[in-house]
Amino acid sequence: MPTTLVRNAAWAIAWDAARGRHVYARDVDVAFTDDRITHVGPGFAGEAGTVIDGAGLMVMPGLVDIHAHPQSQPVQRGLREEHGVRHHYMTGLYERMQAFGGATTEDMAAGFEAAACELLLSGVTTLCDIGVVFPGWTELFARSGLRGFLAPSFGSGTWKLEVDHRLDFAWDEAAGREAFDRTLAFLDELAAEPSGRLTGVVSPTQIENCTGDLLRDAFDAARERNIPYTFHAAQGVWEVQEMLRRHGRTPVQWAHDLGVLAPGTILGHAMFLDRHSWINWCTDEDLGILADSGTAVAHCPTPFSRYSHLMENFGDYVRAGVTMGIGTDCSPHNMIEEMRKVSTFARIAGRDVEATSLDQVFHAATVGGASALLRDDIGRLAPGMKADIVLVDLANPWMRPAHDPLRSLVFHAADRAVRDVFVDGRQLVAEGRVLSLDHADACDRLDAAQARWIEGVPARDFRGRTAEEICPRSLPF
Repeated sequence: MPTTLVRNAAWAIAWDAARGRHVYARDVDVAFTDDRITHVGPGFAGEAGTVIDGAGLMVMPGLVDIHAHPQSQPVQRGLREEHGVRHHYMTGLYERMQAFGGATTEDMAAGFEAAACELLLSGVTTLCDIGVVFPGWTELFARSGLRGFLAPSFGSGTWKLEVDHRLDFAWDEAAGREAFDRTLAFLDELAAEPSGRLTGVVSPTQIENCTGDLLRDAFDAARERNIPYTFHAAQGVWEVQEMLRRHGRTPVQWAHDLGVLAPGTILGHAMFLDRHSWINWCTDEDLGILADSGTAVAHCPTPFSRYSHLMENFGDYVRAGVTMGIGTDCSPHNMIEEMRKVSTFARIAGRDVEATSLDQVFHAATVGGASALLRDDIGRLAPGMKADIVLVDLANPWMRPAHDPLRSLVFHAADRAVRDVFVDGRQLVAEGRVLSLDHADACDRLDAAQARWIEGVPARDFRGRTAEEICPRSLPF
């Protein structure tokens, strides 16, 4: 591809390698050729095939989303936002998982496509998709243009509800091993995918739904392939209680005992540590274990805030030295809104206006996520980095006045100000419109998918309830 030049950008969020942090730059040229950034600074002297007037723009690195479920979450819009069960420690996860489901290949494709559009429109250029292998998944990911980390899940068992007040488990270790073998075969094939943008991730499901042997073997498989390793841990009170009952150890402590915490390991959520006010366990080890082991945490505040849960708190993890990344997890897949919640909720949980800073949050959404995924060439605006670039419209009313444009973007404008997005130098969003996927068509297919899901709820629910009984509408008829 010929060189693309953003000439004289009003603002840029550049990477200062000497200081190891993002910095503002004013009135700079940003150029990229093929899939690499070649120039960030004043006075670009080369030739450019495409020149973009940067006078009213802020250039920033693409955002890195390290934990999302785009196949299954968009279809639940309008159902899950206020759904929780008080005697499940407020979470609605277990009840919905057993009642809603039965996704077809078409449902998963529609969910992924709709979520991918949301992600691109909110400045995400890298996505870790934790889901299942379905026909066409790799091809659809490649067509989206996103930089993808594909994480098909497997486990030794699943959650089961038999009564309202207890979480049970359905175990099938042989099936889990078979799924693990299929996953490794898929990941090894993925390594030869021609776009060069897709990478595999070894992803056991939840720590309480996997045997120790499976978690260790999965970790070893990831290390052999030099790819990331992720699983859900410390995401619920019932989970922590179950691990204490089985092992006398918290989820983080047991994972540490197994030897699966290390750089390249990402824990999904890791909110309910031993020191958390909802746990109040007798130790205070978990945060130090995460920091000392180099394990990363994927923080996704939206779903937990709906259950009245907060991480206590994001800034404490950062100050302890934990590698922090951010994920969207569920709908809406809007990474900038997620950053706003990370910042706001940390202050609430810490009861301290200085509990965290936007600098720390933006670092997690870019460099932190890149480090968690074992990449040092994304999440940074600097020569030699991948050309994953976002152009923000400073003339958008929600951005003005742009005294501090990152604050304006995160706390006010969000996706409304994202104008153009490039991944590997290829333009995927132009003037706020996704070029690689059909957002409206995906949403039409989601409408039909949700109707099928709702119809099948009574046959799946352990009490035979309807979707309306489980998740009543916000207003009565």
